[in-house]
Amino acid sequence: MSVKVLDQQGRWRNKTVAFRVSPEEDEQIEAAVRLSGLTKQDYIIRRLQEKDVVVVGSPRVYKALKNELARVLDELQRIDGGGEVSRDLMDTIELITLTMQGMKDEK
Repeated sequence: MSVKVLDQQGRWRNKTVAFRVSPEEDEQIEAAVRLSGLTKQDYIIRRLQEKDVVVVGSPRVYKALKNELARVLDELQRIDGGGEVSRDLMDTIELITLTMQGMKDEK
């Protein structure tokens, strides 16, 4: 029998919680998870429990920031001709800004 993997408080996570999201909501969740540096499970649990998500700078977080900024730039260049900025894009920009501000304040 395999060894049980426990969380940080020594609890065994044996309950499954599942829900449906739209493709746009999934992309927002995935972006937030990448920028947090946490696993998706840990990120969702922290958000549901209204706990702070503390981002610790690492190569993985740096790469996620770089990729998200490139994605934002592509989208802004696409709508450069006077198009309207979507709420999802604004949310992503806000998340990137908060992440970078937090990393700046950490130093």
